[in-house]
Amino acid sequence: MSTESRVPAEPSSRSFTRLAAAWWALVVGLLILIVLLIFVAQNTDSITVHFLAFHWNLPVGVGYLLSAVAGATTTVLVGAARMIQLRRAAKKQIKAL
Repeated sequence: MSTESRVPAEPSSRSFTRLAAAWWALVVGLLILIVLLIFVAQNTDSITVHFLAFHWNLPVGVGYLLSAVAGATTTVLVGAARMIQLRRAAKKQIKAL
């Protein structure tokens, strides 16, 4: 007969939780913001932007960031539309069963 006693497994103190994921996301986001701040601070030359009938002046760094934000927003909107489309199709399939 074995004399070892079985101890129930406890969760590891090093397990990756949602809170830990949120913490690391904040740390990475802060580092990205610092890099972007440095980028904008180093690219302060003014440019004139022409879009349709609008004309305005802004720093080069800000122009690049605005372009990146516009591209990311477009990507998010297209992705959201696709997710909505897939959810509707899944609901229709579930109702059909």
